[in-house]
Amino acid sequence: MVRKPGRMYREIKGMAYCRREYMGGVPALRIVRFDVGAKPDDLSAKLTLVVKEQCQIRHTALEAARVAATRWMEKKAGGGNFHLKVRVYPHVVLREHKTATGAGADRISEGMSHAFGTPVGTAARVHPGYKIITIWTKPEFVDLAKRALIRAGHKLPSPTSIIIE
Repeated sequence: MVRKPGRMYREIKGMAYCRREYMGGVPALRIVRFDVGAKPDDLSAKLTLVVKEQCQIRHTALEAARVAATRWMEKKAGGGNFHLKVRVYPHVVLREHKTATGAGADRISEGMSHAFGTPVGTAARVHPGYKIITIWTKPEFVDLAKRALIRAGHKLPSPTSIIIE
């Protein structure tokens, strides 16, 4: 079955569904690494991607943002000149009621208006001002890091801004 678009899970609705010990078969987290790059000890410039609106960010969107920023920085600045950290963790489990499609499926999918659904993924609930991704870099690579965070922000469902420290 085709995965439903991310806009269906963007808004925060209802209570968080995050107690994994009570549910079976939660899909694995797609985020491969939360920390990428060199040690941040000798990197003095710090840039942070911050969300402007409250929303839920799916784990696939977080991974896409991380990959976009990491590839840009590795390509332009080199692997030893930055450290990237994903600052949020997707705790909330997203559920979806899978309706049958095809010939004769109308009999199967009737009467299920309040169906509970099966787990299909996870998401992080964020509010305005939450820090999503931080990049530490050398001062000469600040413009490249800013461009990398802009690219990462395009993968997220909320408008973003960049804080330079």
